Amino acid sequence: MHAVPHSSGIGSPRLTAPAGACDAHIHIFDPGATVADYRLLQARIGTTRAVVVQPKLYGTDNTCTLDAIARLGIAHARGIAVMHPSVSDAELQRLDAGGIRGLRFSVWNPADTVTTLDMIEPLAQRIAPLGWHVQLHMSAGQIVDNAALLEKLAAPMVFDHVGRLPPQSGIAHPAFAIIRGLLERGRAWMKLSGAYLNTRSGPPGYADASAIARAFAQAAPQRMVWGSDWPHVTEREKPDDAVLFDLLADWMPDDVDRRRVLVDNPARLYGFA
Repeated sequence: MHAVPHSSGIGSPRLTAPAGACDAHIHIFDPGATVADYRLLQARIGTTRAVVVQPKLYGTDNTCTLDAIARLGIAHARGIAVMHPSVSDAELQRLDAGGIRGLRFSVWNPADTVTTLDMIEPLAQRIAPLGWHVQLHMSAGQIVDNAALLEKLAAPMVFDHVGRLPPQSGIAHPAFAIIRGLLERGRAWMKLSGAYLNTRSGPPGYADASAIARAFAQAAPQRMVWGSDWPHVTEREKPDDAVLFDLLADWMPDDVDRRRVLVDNPARLYGFA
């Protein structure tokens, strides 16, 4: 097995990906982290579907994300865009035709956010008729502070990176109960991703992040999807993507539930055939 750019290790995961398995969170930075690079990761871990998430680098210019969807093939790829409330209906329709199925609000770091908290509700109203969702990259504290906002959003929600719960408090943090309630009522989905972002324990088991992921997975397996978060732009030393994929065996020991997370749930959420 050859090395994959932006990923450490060269071994295959122990888990075998089922047919139609989806990696629901990747970024493409052309020419730094390309579709060709990502195809090497797909070959390594066995996924065949992908969700390309607009990175902050490109602001509200979704050209690279749309191009990545087209290169991967719209039968096998979807995307999450970033827009402001001034976006026209025609532009939303163009994005929809290009495979976009949601808008991301990465507001957890106010210093570099492209969107703001006050944009979430008006855009949720705009995209709900399209069947899109709002993808929320918020801190646990922001989730608590904005619980009333989340309850009234017109569109479904997808929480990034296991809700960014701080590892020192884990599921004792009040954000856990808020997210779990939204999951159990069918209002939200959770991305089982980014264990390396929410850990003090570190690899290979990421014990603290894994405890949080396991709790969400047990509470609502029908509302979970999995993502690699490749190319791990925040990390100088890149994680091993085979190790990240294998965490699913710990988080969801049941084969049927893992198939839900990798195939059935993303097919419903993103509209794969």
